[in-house]
Amino acid sequence: QVHLVESGGGLVQTGESMRLSCKAPGTPFSINGIGWYRQGPGITRELVARISSSGTVEYAVSVKGRFTASRANGERTAYLQMDNLKPEDTAVYTCFADLTRVGSGSRRSYWGQGTQVTVSS
Repeated sequence: QVHLVESGGGLVQTGESMRLSCKAPGTPFSINGIGWYRQGPGITRELVARISSSGTVEYAVSVKGRFTASRANGERTAYLQMDNLKPEDTAVYTCFADLTRVGSGSRRSYWGQGTQVTVSS
């Protein structure tokens, strides 16, 4: 079983910050990409941020300038720093990782368990 380990989440007030983390498995997997989706009440799932293997990060328009996704070179853990949080950021945030199993070359996405982020107004 391949697991992504998430941490962070909880309740904050508008304007506050929060950090999520996501740890991907190590050997025999290589990371092609890692990031987060979110899904709020009655809202379609949205890609929040994705870090490519080269370190390039793409963000949802709604979080640009407020959220920062990062992953140190060679590390298995990615972070999502969320600043100036707004009530509309309230959602379940789920980490994902696009992994390749070294040796077989098989590639697929894996998901974390999801964590609730609630921003009160």
